[in-house]
Amino acid sequence: MAYQHTLDSRVWHFPDLKTLLAKATPHRSGDVLAGVAADSPVERTAARMALADLPLSRFLEEPVVPAETDEVTRLIFESHCRDAFSPVAHLTVGDFRDWLLSDAADEASLTALRPGLTPEMVAAVSKLMRQQDLISVARKCRVVTRFRNTIGLPGTLAMRLQPNHPADDPRGVLAGVLDGLMYGCGDAVIGVNPVSDDMTTLAMLLRNLDEVIQRFAIPTQACVLAHVSSQIEAINAGLPVDLVFQSIGGTEATNRSFGISLAMLREAHDAALATGRGTVGSNVMYFETGQGSALSANAHHGVDQQTCEARAYGVARAFDPLICNTVVGFIGPEYLHDGKQIIRAGLEDHFCGKLLGLPIGCDACYTNHAEADADDMDSLMTLLATAGVTFLIGVPGADDVMLGYQSLSFHDALYLREVFGLRRAPEFEAWLAEMDLLDRHGRLLPVSTRHPLLSMQT
Repeated sequence: MAYQHTLDSRVWHFPDLKTLLAKATPHRSGDVLAGVAADSPVERTAARMALADLPLSRFLEEPVVPAETDEVTRLIFESHCRDAFSPVAHLTVGDFRDWLLSDAADEASLTALRPGLTPEMVAAVSKLMRQQDLISVARKCRVVTRFRNTIGLPGTLAMRLQPNHPADDPRGVLAGVLDGLMYGCGDAVIGVNPVSDDMTTLAMLLRNLDEVIQRFAIPTQACVLAHVSSQIEAINAGLPVDLVFQSIGGTEATNRSFGISLAMLREAHDAALATGRGTVGSNVMYFETGQGSALSANAHHGVDQQTCEARAYGVARAFDPLICNTVVGFIGPEYLHDGKQIIRAGLEDHFCGKLLGLPIGCDACYTNHAEADADDMDSLMTLLATAGVTFLIGVPGADDVMLGYQSLSFHDALYLREVFGLRRAPEFEAWLAEMDLLDRHGRLLPVSTRHPLLSMQT
């Protein structure tokens, strides 16, 4: 179906829904690279006005990627709940934006609406929003998950402790773990990106992280971010796997490029669930996404990168993950050129994830060849904290020496907690207090040279 809008005495034509969505998207380098971006601000405005007049129900009639050739599309349509959709079924995309910003869209109504929203609907409405709109709506959404602690409660911010090492050296990894714990980080997950995906390395890292968690009775979870097939093998071998990780995309072809399918993710989910390692809940999956992944795999089908990203959230929510995050600036400036684009994308991703019911977090990050710097990350993490982000990622000194990119530091979490009055997951914070690392107000305490955590290095 074709779409059109008259602007500046000119009729602007958009041949199909995916073209309309792409042309309405805020400018970013990835869409220009893909050849789907608006050619001018005027065309972008015309597309947004046409999109604002589009009935939400249209997204149930015209898939942006054909269902016959894409299992992600089939998942989106098969899991859609028309009863949940009915309260907003009569709205246009523009009306939906207005409703989301109204008092009628409270936490309860947004929670009830989730099964009725498709990723494309959510992506579409985000394209009509200012950044303050994205923040305002996302802040009203609440998603709570549990494994060994409770993540996403009001007034909390969790942190992934990312102790990567360029040689998978166990002492180097443990040094990063110790650093993060001393700064009160690690309640979302202690998650290591391994250099090697071989089973020997995977087993060593899993056992070391589990030994630390069990030895000090830390109410958190570990994850070694190897390929999901390796993690299934590790579970079958009896290794201590808490969360199963996988990078995912918004099309079947993107996921195929990662060497995965929905069936493989279901197998991993069921295997992890069967281990029964959670103590307060059973959310066992950890997903990562990023705008540009479909384009980098030449698997975007002419769909803009932000809509592809939202479709990845449609995959993630089917598996009830403990956490899911966008590595927003990691893929590079070919997709998000500068700090302005990275900040906008981070807020879009957080908004779309929350509206779809994901425990969404963000790796506020950039690569060294992007036109971005630490000031941009300060802005992004502050805006995300305002929006009620579930968790962020911290690495020692904000510089990941293994992956070669810039993220946030453990110190950044202290800033956010102090400014916004944010606490950690309650079980984790209680443990920190028991270990004399926090006072009753959640502030760090000085650590003696005889603190028991220091023994992990021996």
